[in-house]
Amino acid sequence: MTLGQTEIIRTERGLTIAGTRITLYDVMDYVTAQYPPKFIRAMLSLTDEQVNAALSYIETHRGEVEAEYQIVLKEAEELRQYYEEQNCDLIARISAKPPKPGMEAAWEKLQAQKAKHQAQLKTRA
Repeated sequence: MTLGQTEIIRTERGLTIAGTRITLYDVMDYVTAQYPPKFIRAMLSLTDEQVNAALSYIETHRGEVEAEYQIVLKEAEELRQYYEEQNCDLIARISAKPPKPGMEAAWEKLQAQKAKHQAQLKTRA
C-alpha cells in the first residue's frame, strides 16, 4: 500500500512502515489500547503520513494484521516466560546481595516503594 511517499512493506520482522524499524504490531499495541493517532505518532517518532498509512493499512487489512499481531503477542509472551525461567536464579542471587556502600538510603527507599506497590496490588485483587 502506498500513501504519498509512505508504504507498508513486509520484511523479515513482519509488516513494517517503510524507512523505519517500526512494525504494524508496534502500532497495534497503541491501537488496541485506544490511543489517538497523535499519541502514536509521538511515541513512535513517526510523521502524520506514516501514522495515517499504518492506520489505513490496519483498517483495510484488519483480519490479516490482527492474526499476525496475535502470533507476535504469543511469541513475545513465550520469550518472556523463557527468559524469566532462565534468569530466575540470577535474579534471586542479585536480589539477595546487600546494597553497595553509600547506597543504603536509596536501597531502603526502593524497598519501601516495592512494599507499597505490593500492598496496592493486593488491595486491588
